[in-house]
Amino acid sequence: MKASELTSKTGQELRDELTALMREQFNLRMQKGINPDAIRPDQFKKVRRNIARVKTVMSANRGGEQS
Repeated sequence: MKASELTSKTGQELRDELTALMREQFNLRMQKGINPDAIRPDQFKKVRRNIARVKTVMSANRGGEQS
């Protein structure tokens, strides 16, 4: 996921994307607890970074609306 893809989305779409990413992060944690060998460790990093990208775009959009 690229930040340029996120800037074209509406606020509701960004919130939906954030919810999906948080759910994916939760599911990865649960899978790790059940069977640590079944998941790839790099997925945690990718999901964390995508969450940060979405939050950054959301805060940038919010800042632009207030000005």
